[in-house]
Parts: sequence; structure tokens; C-alpha cells
Amino acid sequence: MSTTAELLKGAAELFPDEVVTSAHVRHFELPANAGRFALITLDNGFDHTKPTTFGPQSLANLNAAIDQVEAEAANGDIVGVGITGKPFIFAVGADLKGVELLKKHDEALAIGKGGHDVFKRLSALAVPTFAYYNGAAMGGGVEVGLHCSYRTVSKALPAFSLPEVFLGLVPGWGGCAILPNLIGAEKAVSVIIENSLNQNRQLKGKQVFELGIADAIFEGADFLEQSLIWTAGVLGGSVTVERPEVDRGEAWDQAVAKGRAIADSKVHGAAPAAYRALDIIEAAKDGDLQKGFDAEDQALADLIMGGELRSGIYAFNLVQKRGKRPAGAPDKSLARPVTKVGVVGAGLMASQLALLFLRRLEVPVVLTDIDQERIDKGVGYVHGEIEKLLGKGRINQDKANRLKGLVSGVLDKAEGFADADFIIEAVFEEMGVKQQVFAEVEAVAPAHAILATNTSSLSVSEMASKLQHPERVVGFHFFNPVAILPLLEIVRGEKTDDASLATAFGVAKKLKKTAVLTKDAPAFVVNRILTRFMGEIQNVIDEGTPVETAEKAIEPLGLPMSPLVLLELVGPAIGLHVSETLNRAFPERFTVSPNLKAVVEAGKRGFYVYKPENGFKPELDPEVAALLVQGDSVLTEEQVRDRVLDAVAQEIGLMLEEGVVAEAQDIDLCLITGAGWPFHLGGITPYLDREGVSERVNGKRFLAQGVASVPA
Repeated sequence: MSTTAELLKGAAELFPDEVVTSAHVRHFELPANAGRFALITLDNGFDHTKPTTFGPQSLANLNAAIDQVEAEAANGDIVGVGITGKPFIFAVGADLKGVELLKKHDEALAIGKGGHDVFKRLSALAVPTFAYYNGAAMGGGVEVGLHCSYRTVSKALPAFSLPEVFLGLVPGWGGCAILPNLIGAEKAVSVIIENSLNQNRQLKGKQVFELGIADAIFEGADFLEQSLIWTAGVLGGSVTVERPEVDRGEAWDQAVAKGRAIADSKVHGAAPAAYRALDIIEAAKDGDLQKGFDAEDQALADLIMGGELRSGIYAFNLVQKRGKRPAGAPDKSLARPVTKVGVVGAGLMASQLALLFLRRLEVPVVLTDIDQERIDKGVGYVHGEIEKLLGKGRINQDKANRLKGLVSGVLDKAEGFADADFIIEAVFEEMGVKQQVFAEVEAVAPAHAILATNTSSLSVSEMASKLQHPERVVGFHFFNPVAILPLLEIVRGEKTDDASLATAFGVAKKLKKTAVLTKDAPAFVVNRILTRFMGEIQNVIDEGTPVETAEKAIEPLGLPMSPLVLLELVGPAIGLHVSETLNRAFPERFTVSPNLKAVVEAGKRGFYVYKPENGFKPELDPEVAALLVQGDSVLTEEQVRDRVLDAVAQEIGLMLEEGVVAEAQDIDLCLITGAGWPFHLGGITPYLDREGVSERVNGKRFLAQGVASVPA
């Protein structure tokens, strides 16, 4: 028995619940009398909704299939070997559920080595090998094809990527070593680093071919047939594959340097995966693949035993699983159908909401506002956005006409809302205004209609308190920009009934949003945490710490933007309003910064100016600097960071005690999907646990050992 087989047998015993992929071998004669061919098909026995993965037993099955074709190739029984996937799926890489179970460095090393040992055999066969990327290919699925002599790709392929860096790993089964040697370092850095760190951006079939990863591209309908005709041509000599020379000079070094700059801008040195991948790419310059594979094994094992990967897998599972089955949501059979939507308000937020409801639900959407001019502007915005979609080829003319016909605006709420099932308000963030709007809507809306509020911080129960039917009021808080951020905080008021709540969750699902149930507590989840976070930054600035020090203190978290740049995005006036709301609720923990007040009163859009001569980097606006009144208490970056993280840990602890959400997992899901908090932190609670902040502040961890961390 070979050491690879022993290795994989041991790993399979650690992972009894693996969804096993089989590797079927079949034989046939190639066209044009090119000879007898062996085709390996990867298939886990499920349809495309359960993609094929490589756990230890799956790798062992592929290893056994290679045993068979290796003997056939050595005997001259076959002229080539191909590898492809089941319908719509090629393979999507290592089974992460198995990775989560690993407790020791040598177990992790075995996974890296096992994959390499099996995949390497494809390039060592006595005959040419071909990968046919027929469907989705990610991670190890991409890499198994890189070990082949030739590759074809389907035009219909929807998703192709090396997403490991996004999760806190490196492409560890050949990706870092082979890809730059195949297509050059610059393109490889783009696929491995840049796409990964841009929210795991996927390539389509055409891009895979244009990058030079695949040697030929064919239509999806008869992809395998065309690939085999092409294969016969390659083997028969009528088709020659030419690949451009890889530049191993300065261009390689520049590509690696560019990759480091991208990693710095995205994670600020706070997550090791991108840098480890770049080290391997840098070392692959001399073309020594085995040296590269050894470095991949080592990096893979180190990262599997590190916190970032566990946090990355935890975050991935939150978004893919918990996000699709919201904790505490009522039975979906209670949800009522929604055949018409009303939107109160026609400003930018209301217009964005109207567009979203229109595109996802494809039902009539009617806007109202206080004058016809505003209504026309709101409907005009929606029409303009539909025209943009048409211009980009995202929808056809028929659909554009239909969508435009479904959106309208009226001054009279009675006319607009008499037959609406779901009415959402997006008016000025003031309790009196919202109560008045709901009173007017309740007077004209049908008895079954849901009344939803997009408030970011006000009490949903208080908003509903003067209505005859407060049970149908629900918080439906979107995040800006509405089209991009997936989170939707669904707020249950004191009187909200199950049917209204179930309908809200049903609508959220159709809107393709990640819905999280939250209690009606001040500022709900994201705004409460961010306001405490930002409030502590403001406090240290007010007390005397320079703005630059306060901002730099947070860089090790690798957040998508610095606190004051985030404030600019939110808008200082909104930031001030939320901090005033929370200050009224919890005056002992939430302050209202006099400096922020001064910035808002001066009509400034933020703390920074951006000048072209400085490369548009943020620098403190001299007018804002003149407004700042600071004390004389100056903290170091480390002291600032400790204060901010302690404050956040305390606030999350209190929110969980109050039952604002079901579990710490929901806090993390909210921050990832509503505030762009990084995957490599796992949201926030795994990071606070890992850094010892949770225990320092609350006397206990937020998550059990082994959840988002290496099992004990």
C-alpha cells in the first residue's frame, strides 16, 4: 500500500461524515481514429445543488482511478486521459467541513500532501492528460485541472475561482506554484489575490480562456463532444496548442509587489493568507514546481492551525447556512402573499427600495410623497436605473418595458395603497413624523397589509403604539447601498404578530436579502455596535489623541475602511442622530461628541479632504482641524485599540444578555453582511475571543472552543 493511500485512509477516519465523490472511469474510441481514451468523471451522486468536493475518501477514489489509467497508459492500452464533472459542476475544491475537524499540525500537513500526491500523478502519466471544465470549478477543482497537460472550458461555466485567500488559506494543491508558471505572475496574482480579496470575485468561462488557463473554449450544449473532437486533434497532431512565453524577469517581481499592495489595502497585514500565497508565487519564479508544492503544504498546514481560517470558514457557514435559515423566524406557512407594494417617500432611499421591490418581486410598486415633483423624481430615478440595466444587457427591452409599467407614483395615499399588501415607509427619521405617516397609511390600507418601517434606530413599538392594529407593524431596516449590502434587520415590535413577521421574512427571501431577527432595542444590531465603536474613537479624539493615531489604531483589524471614512459614507449628520438616540437610551455608555456636533453644524461632509496631488489619500480637512476642541490626554495606538475593543465586547455582551438577537452568531452575520466586516475576522466575536478581549471584559468567551477556532 502506498503512503498516499495510508495517509488518506487515516484522514478519512477523522472525517466520517464526508460527502464522498466517486471517480468513474469509462473508455471509448476518440473521433478521427485517434485511439482509445479513458475519461474520469467526478460525481458525488447528488444534483448540482450539492457540488462535488474533495475530502480524504474522495481523493482516495481519484487515486484509485489514476492507478487504473496509469497501468493502462503504461501498457499502451490508451492514448490519453480526461477528467470532467457531473452536469453543471466540475468540482469545488476541498471539503471544508473536514478541515474544521483537524486538531493537529501533522493532520493538516497530511491533507496538503495527500492532495498534491494524487493530483501530481496526472502530470506524470505516460500519456497526455486533459481537464474539461464543464461547470463550476473552485479551489482544488481548478487545481486538479492545472496538473493536466491541456484544458478546455465551457462558455456556459458560471463560476471559476481560487477563493482560498478569501477564506484564510492559500491555493495549496498546486495553484500558487503552477498558475503563475502557466499564465504569468501578473494574471496569477489577479486570480489568486485580487479576485479573492474582492469578495471572492468569480470568473466566467470566457475569462478563463482569455487568461490562458484553458487552451480551448466550446459552447455548453455539446461541450464534452466538442472537447473530445479537439482532443483527438491534439493527439493526432492537427491541433497545436501554443502558449505565450512567461516573463520571469522584472514583470514577475512587479506582479508580486502589486499583490502585496492589494493585500495591504484590503487586510492591512491583519490576515496572513494573502502574504503566504505571494511568498510562494515569488519563489515559483524559477519554475521549480516541487519546491512550490512543498511550500504550499507548509503554508496550508500553518494556516489550517491558525485562527483566521477557522474564522473564515465560520463566516462562510454563517452566510451560506444560517443566513438562509434565520434564527427565530416564524413558520413560513403563516406568510401572506404580496401582490402590490407601497412606498411612502420618494427620496433616494425610498427610490432605491422601490427599485429593489420592483426587480425582485415583479409586482406593482407605487410611491407617494408630499408633492408631485418629488414623486416624479422618484419614479424617474427607478426608470433611469432600469434603462441602465437595459444598456448593460442585464435585461431585455420587453422586461424593461414591463418593469417600467409596474412602477407608478400618486399623491393620494388612499388611491395608491387601497389594495397594497406591503407598505414600507422611508421618511424623515423622527418619531412624530413616522407615527403620523403610519396613522395616515392605516386609515387607507387593507386590513391585512403589513406596515414596515426602514428606521435605523427608532423604536418600532413606539411607532406602532397609536395604531388600531399595531400587530402588523414590523421593522425592515436596509443598509446603504441597498443594492449591494445583503443585510436586512427584521425587527419584532412588542405587538408584532407571527403572520406579519412571517410575511416580512418571506419578502426578505424574495428580495434575496440576508434577514436577521432582532428585538426592538435602540439602534438594533449593526448601528448600535458601530455607534459604540465610533463613539469610543470620537471620545479618544475629543480627549486629546491625534486623529491619525486614533484611525491607525484600528488598522490591525483589517476593516474595509477606517472609522472616519466610514463616518463620511454614513454621513456625519446620521452618525450624530444615531449617537443622540443611543445616548438617550444608554447615557452611561454612549456619548454625543461635541466635535462631531461642530462638524455637522458647519455642514462638513466628513473629517477629510482628498486632493489629486496627494493621490486622493484622505488628509484632515484644515477647516475641520480648526473646529476640533481637544483635551490633553494622548493615548498610544495600542491603548486606543484596547479601549475600542473593550467597549465593543462590553456592548455585544449586554446585547446578548438583553436578547437583542438569538446568539453571538447573529451579531457576526449582521456585521459581515451589513457593515462589510471581514471574513477573516469571522465578524467580530471570534476576533474578540482570539485576542482575549471577551474574557478580559466579560469573564467568558462569546463562542465555545472549536467554533471559529481550532478544537481543543
